[in-house]
Amino acid sequence: RARQRGIPEGVVLADAGYGTDTGFRTELTKLELRYVAGVQSTVTVWKPGAGPKAARPYRGKGRPPSLLGRDEKHQPVSVKELALSLPATAWDNVTWRQGVKQRLRSRFAAVRVRPAHRDYWRNEPHAEEWLLVEWPKGEAQPTKYWLSTLPAETSLNELARIAKHRWIIERDYEELKQELGLGHFE
Repeated sequence: RARQRGIPEGVVLADAGYGTDTGFRTELTKLELRYVAGVQSTVTVWKPGAGPKAARPYRGKGRPPSLLGRDEKHQPVSVKELALSLPATAWDNVTWRQGVKQRLRSRFAAVRVRPAHRDYWRNEPHAEEWLLVEWPKGEAQPTKYWLSTLPAETSLNELARIAKHRWIIERDYEELKQELGLGHFE
């Protein structure tokens, strides 16, 4: 409806409650809406440059195979597993905005991946997306993960800035509920 009314489009921001839902992300893509969506550490993707196997060759009987494949040696990985495998050079410090007391910053890495969710039921692999990962210094492991359909040329700083912008929206929503009495609207 917003598009029909001519409201300028931005980037859809979603937390992991929505972002982990492949159907939700797929529908945003069908609507040609770009997104940065949080995902859980267990979401699976193909490592950069990899993807599912093509359909098996036709053997002359029955219908020709058309579904993508996997085998024991050719499997996707969780976003956490991929993040832990990235070299130290993949991580950069990013400052995304000025906070109340100091500039907000953390360590991030971003790589192009293909989501793997149920791609063995597809004829074509999912399109490449960004996997953005936050791993603050002092933490034993990464703390946050996002998938994004922002363009491939998007910088790490821009990816992190947009991903972190969701917090501001959440804070605004909380203030609306408290200050304006909108708590009963969901």
